[in-house]
Order: sequence, then structure tokens, then C-alpha cells
Amino acid sequence: MSTPADVVRRVLVLTHTGRPEAREVALQFTKALETHGIIVRMASVEADDLGVGRDSFLPGIELSDSAEDCELVLVIGGDGSILRAAEITHGSETPVLGVNLGHVGFLAEAEVEHVETVLDAIVHRKYAIEDRLTLDVTVSNDGVEVFRTFAVNEASVEKAARERMLEVIVEVDDRPLTRFGCDGVVCATPTGSTAYNFSAGGPIVWPSVEALLMVPLSAHALFARPLVVSPTSTLAVEVIRSNNGAGVLWCDGRRAVDLAPGARIEVRRGEHPVRLVRLHEAPFTDRLVAKFQLPVDGWRGSRNA
Repeated sequence: MSTPADVVRRVLVLTHTGRPEAREVALQFTKALETHGIIVRMASVEADDLGVGRDSFLPGIELSDSAEDCELVLVIGGDGSILRAAEITHGSETPVLGVNLGHVGFLAEAEVEHVETVLDAIVHRKYAIEDRLTLDVTVSNDGVEVFRTFAVNEASVEKAARERMLEVIVEVDDRPLTRFGCDGVVCATPTGSTAYNFSAGGPIVWPSVEALLMVPLSAHALFARPLVVSPTSTLAVEVIRSNNGAGVLWCDGRRAVDLAPGARIEVRRGEHPVRLVRLHEAPFTDRLVAKFQLPVDGWRGSRNA
């Protein structure tokens, strides 16, 4: 795909600058992109950490607005850094391309040794964009909304005190389902099915499947199984007023709010998807095998494989 010569191209680069390897890779990308005439935008604190010039940066701009006129966000780090990019791009829906320097890096598209491949894809726009379902999350007390946010992976309602159980009623599509004491409840997306949901014993859901997931955490109940519901459904968790313990809501492990007894948490399909850059069409099965290092020795495959 060619680009007219008079079109200004910008890429926002987000880096986990606390890691020497990330700083090295970020400098490599920054110099190469600018060599190809692509303006690199970067948070001023990260630019300072990298010791790069400021001519190509926009001083004083709010990071939350910095992706508005960028063609993509290049993230150098792990899944936590990619979730940070999702916060910045939420609403603008600027695509996010992750280069993994973390442990698993399920959200990342490339590993750190693939710098040249990633650079070529950006320069020549040889990539596809995949929309992933997100969550819109609200918290209300006595019918008054007190908190609103979104999540890419999950919204988890958890007990605030280790020694005290959280008692909740869970609801699907405006109807009560069951009540139990627990450590918490995770509401996840298919993207988040390999994150907290996976650790909690929930199912892995292929990203192409549109659904919402609800998984109880250490529930004291006979009926406390993971649920997979329609993407148009509404999930809700109510913290029982008689419970003496308070709770806390965490979204993607990054944004939190305290929950008083009586709090109601509602989770719906998000209005804005997160847009992930894909460099190649690898089956999700292959990604699972690679990321979790699953044993497949001895596989013969079908005759048509």
C-alpha cells in the first residue's frame, strides 16, 4: 500500500523504559522510523529516559490525546504495556502493535527478535487490523452511578480483606442466578480468557467468538461454574449488604475502585473495541501452543493438513 508524499505519517511509541532491552529496541525503532520519514511521537518522560531529541515530539500534549492522529501505536514491552496503550487509544480506536519483551505476551504480535519484520510492516503498511471485544463497566450505589470504566481482559470483583469472604449475588440479563460467598468474580472477554480467567479455571475462548465470560473465584456453592453468555447479555454482581467485608473492583489489573456493601457492578459489551495489529494470519491454536509451550510431539495431523 503506497502513501502519498504529502501525507504526514505519525507513530506513537510506548516503551517500558525501566528495562534496558526495551530502551535499546525503542531507540532502534525510533531512528529507523524517522529515517523513513515517519514522525515518532512519544511521552516526554519516556523521551527523556531514552535520551532522544525533542524535535519530533509534541511538547505538552496529553498522553491520552497523543494517539488521535497516529496511524498506530507501537508498544515495546509486555501485556501490561499493551493494556496501557489500550487505555490511551480507547475512544480513538488507533490500532496497537505489540513487540513482546514480557513472559507470555498474548496480546503482542511480534517478539523482540523480529524488529526488522515489524519495521518493514509499519513502513509499507503490510498488516491487518483485528477488532477485539471489550467491556464497559459501571458501579452504582443505591441506583446512583459512581464509577465507569472499560476493560480489555477482565473486570474482577474481589474481596478487600484476605481474612473475610465476599458474599455476592450474580445476575445475567436482569435476572438473579445465584448467591454465594467467594473470593471474587471475574467477568472476562475472549481476549482475557487467557489472562485472569485462565488462572481462575475459566474456559479459553477463541478471539473470533463473541461472548462474555463469568467465573467465580473460590466460591462456596454447589452451583459455581464458569459461564459463557451472549455478547449482548448484561452481567451483574451485587455485593450483599449484610456482608461485613468490603470489596474492590479491578479492571485489567490497572484501574480500581472500592466497593461498599450494596454496590452493584454491571458489565456489558464495550462500545469501543480494542484494535490489534496483525502481521500474519496464524491460527489461534498455534498461538496457544507457542505461548504456553504445549507439547504436540507425535501429532500426525489429518490427510488434508
